[in-house]
Amino acid sequence: MLSTFSRVPRVASTAARFVPLQQTRNAYRFPLKNDVNITKNGKTHVTVGQGGRSSRTGYTVSVFGGSGFLGKILVSKLAKHGTLVVAPFRNGHSKRPLKVNGDLGVVNFHEFDIRNVKSIEESVAHSDVVINLLGSANNTKNFSMADANIEATRRIAQAAKDYNVDRFIQVSSYNANPNSKSEFFATKGIGEEVAKEYYPDVTIVRPSPMVGQNCALLNEMLSLRVFGDNILFRQEIYPTHVEQVAQALERITYDDSTLGKTYELYGPERYSRKELREMLKYMTHIGMYGYFPAAAGYYLPANEFAVKAWCWINEKFNPSMESFNVDSYTRSSIDQVIDPTALTYKDLGFVPDDLADYLYTYVKPHIVASSQALNRTVYGRDEVLKLRDYVNTPKNRLDLLDVHG
Repeated sequence: MLSTFSRVPRVASTAARFVPLQQTRNAYRFPLKNDVNITKNGKTHVTVGQGGRSSRTGYTVSVFGGSGFLGKILVSKLAKHGTLVVAPFRNGHSKRPLKVNGDLGVVNFHEFDIRNVKSIEESVAHSDVVINLLGSANNTKNFSMADANIEATRRIAQAAKDYNVDRFIQVSSYNANPNSKSEFFATKGIGEEVAKEYYPDVTIVRPSPMVGQNCALLNEMLSLRVFGDNILFRQEIYPTHVEQVAQALERITYDDSTLGKTYELYGPERYSRKELREMLKYMTHIGMYGYFPAAAGYYLPANEFAVKAWCWINEKFNPSMESFNVDSYTRSSIDQVIDPTALTYKDLGFVPDDLADYLYTYVKPHIVASSQALNRTVYGRDEVLKLRDYVNTPKNRLDLLDVHG
């Protein structure tokens, strides 16, 4: 008598044994929905893998300024899916954290100098997309703001055009305007026009002041004493989350529908730097004992003339102090203005992060002294909003010199 197993056709058993598992790409982990992608210049890219370090998108992206604050996060987002990243660099030490963001051979470095055109050309020669994050808000002995914000853009865009790079993405700044009285805002505005000369379909991104780990915005305001903070911190802005800016840039990189468009990326709430600094005083518990805040020496207010003179002296004798130079004094009186014609996070499918949701995450590492540990509060969203209401409540105070503003 034949056994039960011998009655099963051999073909059927073989088929059952070798049925392949269903392969599904994780859309959350992988930035591309299609396996085959064709660029505007006709290049075909085939994606490989299910997402993650061992996958490949088929794209090669050059990120100028990849070792900077925003650049490090953007490179990590591109490399983690297997996009080949070329990271031009000047400082060998600052590029080190970028290598571990991708699999072997994904993150590639090329030493360059903005004065060396050949090094720029070699950095873009094999790329599909070039992202320019370079920029400076101060004049140094080697490079002026015009050099960093205008001439650098010109040379990178020209090299990309000469090597037939498909796309060019120019990361500018909020308030970028060629006619601005601020040198930084003016040079950023001219930089946008320069990029359009070479790439009429350039994608321009203007992020607000960004908040993140070790960001300049918080570092300026966390200092115990800042001379003239009543003047330098009067600007009103819409802070945005650097992680979300990098995420938006990642989406723009692979989406050809963003060609020729301008995006302003900003948070949903308007803050003055002055109120943020006051909130940080309480969040870091500077000089607070029990329930009685005693922040003696926290403020060093001054009048307009003294602050302007101090910024001028800093620029002449310590040009590396980006936050306290003549142009930073000029920018302090220019509130952030939203361009109504520009697209926003919502056009990219994002809901802007609210500063109250993540502010304490980046402030907490600065709570280190024993005096700060007393009466410590964990500031969630509700606590941050209550604190904001408290610091904006009018206080009775004697101010004979009228220096608090």
